[in-house]
Amino acid sequence: MTNIRVLVVDDEPAILKFLRPALEANGYDMTVAGTVADATRQIAASPPDIVVLDLGLPDGDGKDVIRNVRGWSDVPIVVLSARDREAEKIEALDLGADDYVNKPFGVGELLARMRTASRHRMQRAAETPVLSVGGLDIDSVRHRIARDGKEIKLTPKEFELLSFLARHAGKVLTHRQILSAVWGPAHTEDTQYLRVYIGQLRQKIEQKPDDPRIVITEPGIGYRIAES
Repeated sequence: MTNIRVLVVDDEPAILKFLRPALEANGYDMTVAGTVADATRQIAASPPDIVVLDLGLPDGDGKDVIRNVRGWSDVPIVVLSARDREAEKIEALDLGADDYVNKPFGVGELLARMRTASRHRMQRAAETPVLSVGGLDIDSVRHRIARDGKEIKLTPKEFELLSFLARHAGKVLTHRQILSAVWGPAHTEDTQYLRVYIGQLRQKIEQKPDDPRIVITEPGIGYRIAES
Protein backbone atom coordinates (compact mmCIF):
# COMPACT_ATOMS: atom_id res chain seq x y z
CA MET A 1 0.00 0.00 0.00
CA THR A 2 1.39 3.41 -1.03
CA ASN A 3 1.96 5.83 1.81
CA ILE A 4 0.31 9.24 1.86
CA ARG A 5 2.68 11.99 0.75
CA VAL A 6 2.79 14.98 3.09
CA LEU A 7 4.76 18.16 2.51
CA VAL A 8 5.68 19.87 5.78
CA VAL A 9 6.47 23.54 5.23
CA ASP A 10 8.43 24.67 8.27
CA ASP A 11 11.96 25.90 8.95
CA GLU A 12 12.17 24.87 12.62
CA PRO A 13 14.47 21.84 13.00
CA ALA A 14 12.87 20.87 16.32
CA ILE A 15 9.38 20.71 14.75
CA LEU A 16 10.65 18.66 11.80
CA LYS A 17 12.52 16.27 14.09
CA PHE A 18 9.37 15.84 16.17
CA LEU A 19 7.04 15.33 13.20
CA ARG A 20 8.99 12.92 11.01
CA PRO A 21 8.82 9.76 13.19
CA ALA A 22 5.20 10.47 14.17
CA LEU A 23 4.06 10.93 10.57
CA GLU A 24 6.04 7.99 9.23
CA ALA A 25 4.64 5.73 11.96
CA ASN A 26 1.15 6.65 10.74
CA GLY A 27 1.67 5.89 7.07
CA TYR A 28 2.94 9.21 5.72
CA ASP A 29 5.98 9.86 3.52
CA MET A 30 7.26 13.25 4.67
CA THR A 31 9.08 15.79 2.53
CA VAL A 32 10.13 19.23 3.69
CA ALA A 33 10.13 22.78 2.36
CA GLY A 34 11.62 25.59 4.41
CA THR A 35 10.51 28.61 2.40
CA VAL A 36 7.50 30.00 0.54
CA ALA A 37 9.32 29.67 -2.78
CA ASP A 38 10.39 26.07 -2.21
CA ALA A 39 6.93 25.04 -1.01
CA THR A 40 5.24 26.57 -4.07
CA ARG A 41 7.75 24.91 -6.38
CA GLN A 42 7.35 21.47 -4.79
CA ILE A 43 3.54 21.60 -4.82
CA ALA A 44 3.63 22.48 -8.53
CA ALA A 45 6.35 20.00 -9.54
CA SER A 46 5.35 16.99 -7.45
CA PRO A 47 1.93 17.54 -5.83
CA PRO A 48 1.69 16.02 -2.34
CA ASP A 49 -1.46 14.47 -0.92
CA ILE A 50 -1.56 17.03 1.88
CA VAL A 51 0.38 20.07 3.11
CA VAL A 52 1.16 21.00 6.72
CA LEU A 53 2.03 24.68 6.64
CA ASP A 54 3.70 26.93 9.22
CA LEU A 55 2.82 30.61 8.89
CA GLY A 56 6.25 31.95 9.86
CA LEU A 57 8.78 31.34 7.07
CA PRO A 58 12.13 33.04 6.40
CA ASP A 59 11.28 34.43 2.95
CA GLY A 60 7.71 35.52 3.63
CA ASP A 61 4.39 34.60 5.15
CA GLY A 62 3.05 31.05 5.01
CA LYS A 63 -0.23 32.54 3.78
CA ASP A 64 1.61 33.40 0.56
CA VAL A 65 1.87 29.66 -0.14
CA ILE A 66 -1.93 29.42 0.04
CA ARG A 67 -2.30 32.45 -2.25
CA ASN A 68 0.20 31.01 -4.71
CA VAL A 69 -1.38 27.55 -5.06
CA ARG A 70 -5.12 27.97 -4.57
CA GLY A 71 -5.68 29.17 -8.12
CA TRP A 72 -4.56 25.81 -9.54
CA SER A 73 -4.49 23.25 -6.72
CA ASP A 74 -7.04 21.89 -4.23
CA VAL A 75 -4.41 20.08 -2.17
CA PRO A 76 -5.55 19.92 1.48
CA ILE A 77 -3.66 22.47 3.62
CA VAL A 78 -3.50 22.33 7.42
CA VAL A 79 -1.98 25.44 8.95
CA LEU A 80 0.21 25.49 12.05
CA SER A 81 -0.42 28.69 13.98
CA ALA A 82 0.68 30.33 17.21
CA ARG A 83 -2.18 30.73 19.70
CA ASP A 84 -2.01 34.54 19.79
CA ARG A 85 -2.40 35.05 16.03
CA GLU A 86 -6.15 34.59 15.64
CA ALA A 87 -6.45 37.17 12.84
CA GLU A 88 -3.85 35.29 10.81
CA LYS A 89 -5.71 32.01 11.27
CA ILE A 90 -8.89 33.63 9.97
CA GLU A 91 -7.05 35.09 6.97
CA ALA A 92 -5.44 31.71 6.19
CA LEU A 93 -8.83 29.99 6.26
CA ASP A 94 -10.37 32.71 4.11
CA LEU A 95 -7.58 32.23 1.57
CA GLY A 96 -8.39 28.53 1.29
CA ALA A 97 -6.65 26.61 4.06
CA ASP A 98 -8.67 23.58 5.16
CA ASP A 99 -7.96 23.71 8.87
CA TYR A 100 -5.51 24.91 11.51
CA VAL A 101 -3.73 23.52 14.54
CA ASN A 102 -2.47 25.76 17.32
CA LYS A 103 1.16 25.71 18.39
CA PRO A 104 2.15 24.08 20.66
CA PHE A 105 0.23 21.06 19.41
CA GLY A 106 -0.19 17.36 20.03
CA VAL A 107 0.55 14.98 17.20
CA GLY A 108 -2.80 13.22 17.72
CA GLU A 109 -4.72 16.41 17.04
CA LEU A 110 -2.61 17.18 13.97
CA LEU A 111 -3.17 13.70 12.54
CA ALA A 112 -6.94 14.00 13.10
CA ARG A 113 -7.04 17.37 11.31
CA MET A 114 -5.01 15.92 8.44
CA ARG A 115 -7.38 12.97 8.06
CA THR A 116 -10.38 15.30 8.02
CA ALA A 117 -8.82 17.62 5.44
CA SER A 118 -8.02 14.64 3.20
CA ARG A 119 -11.61 13.41 3.44
CA HIS A 120 -12.85 16.84 2.33
CA ARG A 121 -10.81 16.54 -0.84
CA MET A 122 -12.30 13.13 -1.63
CA GLN A 123 -15.81 14.37 -0.89
CA ARG A 124 -15.35 17.30 -3.26
CA ALA A 125 -14.30 14.87 -5.97
CA ALA A 126 -17.42 12.74 -5.47
CA GLU A 127 -20.29 14.96 -4.37
CA THR A 128 -23.36 13.12 -3.13
CA PRO A 129 -26.92 14.49 -3.08
CA VAL A 130 -27.54 13.18 0.45
CA LEU A 131 -25.15 14.07 3.26
CA SER A 132 -25.19 12.51 6.73
CA VAL A 133 -23.76 14.57 9.57
CA GLY A 134 -24.45 14.58 13.28
CA GLY A 135 -27.27 12.06 12.92
CA LEU A 136 -28.97 14.17 10.27
CA ASP A 137 -29.68 13.23 6.63
CA ILE A 138 -29.51 16.29 4.37
CA ASP A 139 -31.01 15.84 0.90
CA SER A 140 -29.74 18.67 -1.31
CA VAL A 141 -31.98 17.66 -4.24
CA ARG A 142 -35.31 17.62 -2.39
CA HIS A 143 -34.23 20.27 0.16
CA ARG A 144 -35.20 17.93 2.97
CA ILE A 145 -33.58 17.24 6.32
CA ALA A 146 -34.48 14.33 8.57
CA ARG A 147 -33.39 12.53 11.72
CA ASP A 148 -34.31 8.83 12.00
CA GLY A 149 -36.66 9.28 9.05
CA LYS A 150 -38.56 12.15 10.67
CA GLU A 151 -38.44 15.40 8.72
CA ILE A 152 -37.27 18.61 10.38
CA LYS A 153 -38.75 21.79 8.92
CA LEU A 154 -36.24 24.51 8.02
CA THR A 155 -36.66 27.80 6.21
CA PRO A 156 -34.90 28.00 2.81
CA LYS A 157 -32.09 30.11 4.26
CA GLU A 158 -31.65 27.81 7.26
CA PHE A 159 -31.41 24.86 4.88
CA GLU A 160 -28.85 26.67 2.72
CA LEU A 161 -26.78 27.49 5.81
CA LEU A 162 -26.88 23.93 7.13
CA SER A 163 -26.09 22.47 3.70
CA PHE A 164 -23.05 24.69 3.32
CA LEU A 165 -21.75 23.70 6.75
CA ALA A 166 -22.48 20.02 6.04
CA ARG A 167 -20.53 20.04 2.78
CA HIS A 168 -17.50 20.98 4.86
CA ALA A 169 -18.21 18.75 7.87
CA GLY A 170 -15.33 18.74 10.31
CA LYS A 171 -13.74 21.84 8.78
CA VAL A 172 -13.67 25.19 10.54
CA LEU A 173 -15.36 27.87 8.44
CA THR A 174 -14.87 31.56 9.14
CA HIS A 175 -17.73 34.00 9.57
CA ARG A 176 -16.67 35.66 6.31
CA GLN A 177 -16.67 32.37 4.36
CA ILE A 178 -20.14 31.42 5.58
CA LEU A 179 -21.68 34.85 5.09
CA SER A 180 -20.23 35.20 1.59
CA ALA A 181 -21.40 31.74 0.51
CA VAL A 182 -24.91 31.91 1.97
CA TRP A 183 -25.80 35.62 1.87
CA GLY A 184 -23.35 37.01 -0.69
CA PRO A 185 -20.16 39.12 -0.65
CA ALA A 186 -22.04 42.25 0.46
CA HIS A 187 -22.79 40.62 3.84
CA THR A 188 -19.34 39.43 4.93
CA GLU A 189 -19.35 41.70 8.00
CA ASP A 190 -22.84 40.77 9.25
CA THR A 191 -21.62 38.40 11.96
CA GLN A 192 -24.48 39.19 14.34
CA TYR A 193 -26.94 38.25 11.58
CA LEU A 194 -25.14 34.92 11.24
CA ARG A 195 -25.29 34.29 15.00
CA VAL A 196 -29.06 34.76 14.94
CA TYR A 197 -29.45 32.17 12.19
CA ILE A 198 -27.10 29.74 13.90
CA GLY A 199 -29.21 30.09 17.05
CA GLN A 200 -32.41 29.40 15.10
CA LEU A 201 -30.82 26.41 13.40
CA ARG A 202 -29.64 24.93 16.68
CA GLN A 203 -33.15 25.20 18.13
CA LYS A 204 -34.37 22.93 15.35
CA ILE A 205 -31.57 20.38 14.90
CA GLU A 206 -29.79 20.09 18.26
CA GLN A 207 -31.01 17.73 20.99
CA LYS A 208 -29.85 20.35 23.52
CA PRO A 209 -29.57 23.76 21.79
CA ASP A 210 -27.73 25.25 24.78
CA ASP A 211 -25.12 22.49 24.55
CA PRO A 212 -24.71 22.08 20.77
CA ARG A 213 -23.04 18.93 19.47
CA ILE A 214 -23.67 19.40 15.73
CA VAL A 215 -22.89 23.05 14.96
CA ILE A 216 -19.84 23.90 17.05
CA THR A 217 -18.64 27.46 17.70
CA GLU A 218 -14.99 28.26 17.02
CA PRO A 219 -14.66 31.36 19.27
CA GLY A 220 -13.70 34.50 17.38
CA ILE A 221 -13.36 32.60 14.09
CA GLY A 222 -16.55 30.90 12.92
CA TYR A 223 -18.22 27.49 13.10
CA ARG A 224 -17.49 23.82 12.51
CA ILE A 225 -20.14 21.18 11.93
CA ALA A 226 -19.44 17.84 13.60
CA GLU A 227 -18.76 14.81 11.47
CA SER A 228 -20.77 11.63 11.90
